[in-house]
Amino acid sequence: MKILVTGAHGQLGTELKTILEKGESELGSLPQACQGCQVTAVDSDVLDITDREVVLKYIGEGGYGVVLNCAAMTNVDACEAHEDVAYRVNALGAENLAKACKANGARLVHVSTDYVFSGDGGAPYREDDPTGPLGAYGRTKLAGEKLVLEADPDAVVCRTAWLYGYVGNNFPKKIMKLAGGKGRLKVVTDQKGDPTCAVDLAFQMVTLAASKENGIFHCTCEGGPVSRYGFTQAILEEAGIGCIVEPCLTRDFPRAAAVPADSSLSKGKLEGLGLYVMRPWRDALRAWMARYLEIAENE
Repeated sequence: MKILVTGAHGQLGTELKTILEKGESELGSLPQACQGCQVTAVDSDVLDITDREVVLKYIGEGGYGVVLNCAAMTNVDACEAHEDVAYRVNALGAENLAKACKANGARLVHVSTDYVFSGDGGAPYREDDPTGPLGAYGRTKLAGEKLVLEADPDAVVCRTAWLYGYVGNNFPKKIMKLAGGKGRLKVVTDQKGDPTCAVDLAFQMVTLAASKENGIFHCTCEGGPVSRYGFTQAILEEAGIGCIVEPCLTRDFPRAAAVPADSSLSKGKLEGLGLYVMRPWRDALRAWMARYLEIAENE
């Protein structure tokens, strides 16, 4: 099978390329359908997903059986300032891929976000709960979900949250850097969600790609929700960094984009199908930290 990974320079795209080439993940062997596959991993410098004609030609000539779309504009404050740009990438770009996959018989697995919800639901959100994004990032990603499934009803949409991986910038790396430099941090207690390791999400996406399922699935590590404050404490404990963490509120750190207060996601749909393969968030963090520190030490 030929598999295309878009957004290949990001933390999720990098992880997908790695496990597909190896045929295995830290979590185990990949499904048989994805063993021995031929992987093409591209970013915007090679494939501009906002150009429909280019996308149709690229996928049509590539003969891909699966497309894993990690390409997105994810900087929430930048999306707020440039919603038109974010819409072209997160909505129209995703639609272009879906139309190309539908036209060429390829299976699309597309990544979305917990930010499609308002965060005031009071319980982990299910896939069919009403959406209500607070900002441009969530609005453009929600539009992308709808356009993808309208263009290709056989596609899979994976909503995830609080993602971190081995490459690029993310919350755990930022916390470790700040803690090492300051020795004291203020972190919000009124934002809750599901920390998700790119290792786990990549494995879940490949598992879904090899299945016959379609539609929207919530794909985050289990064991949540946890606050940013609690996540920070766990990061520092696993890293062995001594730092005082003081609780604060979101209003103490105003920013351009509003964020959901509690965007935790229910994994009941995947669990009911016997397809949920992701770890508890603390176990995933512990494993990620051990390997990340080893990589950093050897660089």
